[in-house]
Amino acid sequence: MCVFCSIVKGDIPSNKLYEDDMVIAFFDINPTSYGHCLVVPKEHCDSFLDCPTKTLDHVFEVAQKLANVLEEKLGCDGINVLTNIHEAAGQSVNHFHVHLIPRYANKDHDSVTIEFGEIEKVNFEDLLSKVK
Repeated sequence: MCVFCSIVKGDIPSNKLYEDDMVIAFFDINPTSYGHCLVVPKEHCDSFLDCPTKTLDHVFEVAQKLANVLEEKLGCDGINVLTNIHEAAGQSVNHFHVHLIPRYANKDHDSVTIEFGEIEKVNFEDLLSKVK
């Protein structure tokens, strides 16, 4: 059984922030920032790609509510909303989940680094032909 399914069942303790009949949210055991939490559907799905639409809708509805709470109560300067799909993208638990990562100008509370760079020029016609 996956670790998140065990948390959902109550077999593994968590620092629960929110729970309803479809999702559970808890603070990340290895946070990258102060207040980093996860929103996890109770129904097991491996990733965003195979999660039922109804479940996705509810996960993101709860994520939005919790992001507002984190911003108001923790006074963070921003929030990253993140999900990883497959190991190459950083998924370490094969159970869909959304990270809410509060961001702070004060780096004592925030060890996250996200860098955006440029790749070689893209032929958009070619790219569109591949994905349409």
